Amino acid sequence: MAGVKRDRNGSSKPEQTSPFMPMFEVFRDNLDRHHDARERVIKASRDITAVSKKIIFALQRIRNLKEDIPSKIASDIQDKQKTVRNYFESIVPDVLGVNTWRYHPQISPGLQEFVEAVSLEHYLRNQSLISLEEAVELLPPGINLTADDYILGIFDLVGELMRFAITNMATTRKLPASKSGEGVDRDILADLRQLRRKFEELDTDSRSGTWLTKELPNKMNTMKESIQKVETAVCGLTIQGQERPIGWLPDSSENKGSMIEMY
Repeated sequence: MAGVKRDRNGSSKPEQTSPFMPMFEVFRDNLDRHHDARERVIKASRDITAVSKKIIFALQRIRNLKEDIPSKIASDIQDKQKTVRNYFESIVPDVLGVNTWRYHPQISPGLQEFVEAVSLEHYLRNQSLISLEEAVELLPPGINLTADDYILGIFDLVGELMRFAITNMATTRKLPASKSGEGVDRDILADLRQLRRKFEELDTDSRSGTWLTKELPNKMNTMKESIQKVETAVCGLTIQGQERPIGWLPDSSENKGSMIEMY
């Protein structure tokens, strides 16, 4: 029990309250709500990232372009996509209005991983790139997918397409491709090269100081290295593929034979 303040005569002093106390109590409550919301967004973003990675791993078990996804894989992916949507829906109240930008740095990693997962599925189904508008439609209302997060997610997609291409070449000795409307094969390397051209044409002068310009140099280098790995693998497959066992491709750095890890 708190003690009672008294004067020198032993009489209790009247309780004095500062006129500023109510104002600071409001500040305290606002800060508490801010930290609670921020923690919820951070946790949801991490959960979204983790489940999206599992979706990507499941998609890497597919072996053909523009064909129906095997029912077992499709069911697994659908369940995980529902989980991702539930995570997004859980933080909608925290990211409305001005909080859309207040907590954007916290939700951005989850959004980028989400774009990477849905764009990989879209490519495997249609051999085309999902648009920003199509990706937005897969999100619950209230979740803001910016152009920057979309572009950074597509940069990461290149690494998954590289992994898909090399794994397929190691197991089938063929570069993944599909028939176009004219009956001509369009392979994944042609798509990757087209993506590289479009990325190199990006004009980011108007985006100075944003997450995009901060991440762009590293993303660009990684993207180019991924496509170069596919080009090197195709070259080795063309020149020496008939003389080597399935699973062998030349190492891109030391020109030594190595077995490619298969999913």
